[in-house]
Amino acid sequence: MDETAINDTVAADDQLLPLRVWLALFGSVKQIEAVVRTNLRESFGSTLPRFDLLSQLYRSPGGLTMGEISARLMVTNGNVTGLIARLVDEGLVDRLQDADDRRVQWVRLTPKGDRLFSSMAPANQTWVSEAMSAMTDAELRQLQALLGKLKASVAGTETSPGAARAEP
Repeated sequence: MDETAINDTVAADDQLLPLRVWLALFGSVKQIEAVVRTNLRESFGSTLPRFDLLSQLYRSPGGLTMGEISARLMVTNGNVTGLIARLVDEGLVDRLQDADDRRVQWVRLTPKGDRLFSSMAPANQTWVSEAMSAMTDAELRQLQALLGKLKASVAGTETSPGAARAEP
């Protein structure tokens, strides 16, 4: 292969680099998520959405509105409503009507829900740490910084439907 062909191959690879990084990042997230989902199911008979909702409520002892929960979890109110109903039935959360606006419902952990999440959180931390155990602390700090930079880059990217459509 001559030098021109090598340079053309390198240039083509450089154009695909962002896509390759995205696929590697997405694949890693899916692998870690699979580990967490399996362990939550096997250790606590729970799901990742339940864990995520309990986590949000744990961090907000005064409770959250249904709308705040939906926004934080980035899901629809309908998804949250069914999950919260099941958690209320299990005695893990309370649902309260807002005193000033009857259309608003507040949700907060019960003591039982608090105890459950308090046992789940350290286990989750262990599972994620084990999944990343091949990386040094310095590498994890570097990755965290790079992901912060990526997040800022994505936030600065204008996204409009069809902005970068491929030609047919």
